[in-house]
Amino acid sequence: MQSYEYTAIPAPLRAEKNRALKTPGERFGATLAAELNRMAADGWEYLRADVLPSEERSGLTGRSTVYHNLLIFRRAIVTEAETVLLPAAEQLPDLREPAPESVPTFLASTTPGLAPRLSAHSDPGSAPRLGPATPES
Repeated sequence: MQSYEYTAIPAPLRAEKNRALKTPGERFGATLAAELNRMAADGWEYLRADVLPSEERSGLTGRSTVYHNLLIFRRAIVTEAETVLLPAAEQLPDLREPAPESVPTFLASTTPGLAPRLSAHSDPGSAPRLGPATPES
């Protein structure tokens, strides 16, 4: 069973200034999205927004109830039992075919099947022709 940890942060109270956005709703939406993206970058998944009461002091002896807007996030806790041990990288066989000498290795390794097509059309002794596009004769 998957277990989670939770966190709650206060929702933004006002929008950040942004000249590209015209309406207050657009600016507040961008501020909220920036906060959600900041938390997502740390692995937190947004769940919901809640309004929760809090009893706070009011004056010297009084108390009042104040409501706070909170954003609730969760992220999975990875336990040792769920961790899968993989073999070391040097023990894994290299399934890629070696790249020809005339093809840069980054092109050959990122796109399978590109290396033979590039090496068949490249001539290391000639430079590319520049000028208007004309049919070859």
